[in-house]
Amino acid sequence: MKKIAVHLAEGFEEIEAISIIDVLRRANFDVEVISITKSIEVKGAHNIIVKADLLFEDANYQSIDIIVLPGGMPGSENLKAHSGLRKQILNFNDSKKTLAAICAAPMVFGGLGLLQNKNATCYPGFEEELHGAIITGNDVEQADNIITGKGAGVAIEFALKIVEFLTNKETANELAQKMIVHAQ
Repeated sequence: MKKIAVHLAEGFEEIEAISIIDVLRRANFDVEVISITKSIEVKGAHNIIVKADLLFEDANYQSIDIIVLPGGMPGSENLKAHSGLRKQILNFNDSKKTLAAICAAPMVFGGLGLLQNKNATCYPGFEEELHGAIITGNDVEQADNIITGKGAGVAIEFALKIVEFLTNKETANELAQKMIVHAQ
């Protein structure tokens, strides 16, 4: 079973984080919610507090298959500023492990130079942060091992793309149908 790490920083976008966690758990993936703060409880951009499963320093990245970054502000800036997370992202990319970010969070990948000549999308206004990317403006993009999404309104579609990437289109469509989501 694939293990997915969803990272929370102060100011994360709640819809994105919770939707992604929920969809991936419905797909029977092992999802760990990791706080990059010093607290297991993390406050989102709209003052909703979510309890993570563990702190960043307690995570075993050897056993994790995918790093997921919900967006939001200042959550995305806080993710970008975390040196330990940046190091893990670079290690994952070097190993061709899957990386996924939505909303403003693709800026973390852009800042690390991981989007060079790759199709990517993000929340409107953050395009210049995706250094070297081919900005498509689509709701969800997948280029090699990197999946990006546009924002809160497409969080479920973004999560379903992760499901599809890890399994297949039929599994993602079955889950979408059960959730009454219009399959793409």
